[in-house]
Amino acid sequence: MPSEPITWPPPELATPPVQLPPTAPTTGADGVRRYDGLSYATNSGYRSRLLDLVVPAAAEPPAVVVWIHGGAWMEGDRRHPPPTVSADLLFGSLLRAGLAVATIDYRHAREAPFPAQLHDVKAAIRYLRHYAGPLGIDWRRIGLWGESAGGHLAAMAGLTGASDPSLEGTEGITAGDTTVAAVVDWYGITDVGALLPDTPGPYDPFVTFLGGDPGDRPRLAAAASPVSYARYPAPPFLLAHGTRDTLVPFEHSEHLAGLLRAAGNHAELVAVPDAEHIFLNADVAPVVAHCVAFLAHHLRRPTTDRAAQCPPGAE
Repeated sequence: MPSEPITWPPPELATPPVQLPPTAPTTGADGVRRYDGLSYATNSGYRSRLLDLVVPAAAEPPAVVVWIHGGAWMEGDRRHPPPTVSADLLFGSLLRAGLAVATIDYRHAREAPFPAQLHDVKAAIRYLRHYAGPLGIDWRRIGLWGESAGGHLAAMAGLTGASDPSLEGTEGITAGDTTVAAVVDWYGITDVGALLPDTPGPYDPFVTFLGGDPGDRPRLAAAASPVSYARYPAPPFLLAHGTRDTLVPFEHSEHLAGLLRAAGNHAELVAVPDAEHIFLNADVAPVVAHCVAFLAHHLRRPTTDRAAQCPPGAE
């Protein structure tokens, strides 16, 4: 017999959907806690958006870095970094630096056009912040790291904060702050309009991402571009990009870094010499080390009182 009364519809199908608390983690001999497949946003008609969270053993709740995968907004998986960097090098380096790592899925463009992907990233941030206490992470110290399409989404989420309700979405836990403390963007598009093809085909990622012919949607293309939001204040940014990237030209990161600096923000630009997209033809280990050091520095614990570990109203 069930221990609780059965209701219809069940919580995951209710309207609005109910986000269930995190399940118990698996804890290793080294004290590292792993939460697999946490559902941070569930609504009718879409697959549940999931995240995995790995929390290193620490005396105090650590900062958390949210990894956003690439794949032209059309494919990809939270569990797999690009083929040029191993999971141990990428995620393991963050853990060894004392940072928790959350890897998230989001709706692909064939499931829903922009801004659905950005809404999902923000829903994941709200979920982590809301359940920071049970998860054992510091809700005040959240950073973003993404590559390619994920780099674009990391930049968008980092720059939009809570400035525009239409970009926040109503996915998952609807209330809560989505600002972050630092952003790492690997070779992400920063100006969607600059890459629009003259004659896009029906399967062009921009057509799918914007939900129609980009030529008919210049305002939407601008709204989907990080350069449109490069103003003060913004979180510290690190943009890393191959100088021979033929898919997303190096100038995209160069342009955004320049705009952020001109507005009075901290923005580092790491040019990876002769590297193609996904850092082909490059030694990725030094780039990863630089990015981990950047995040560890900007997500360090402030010297002010940090007694409260959950935002007001969180679990």
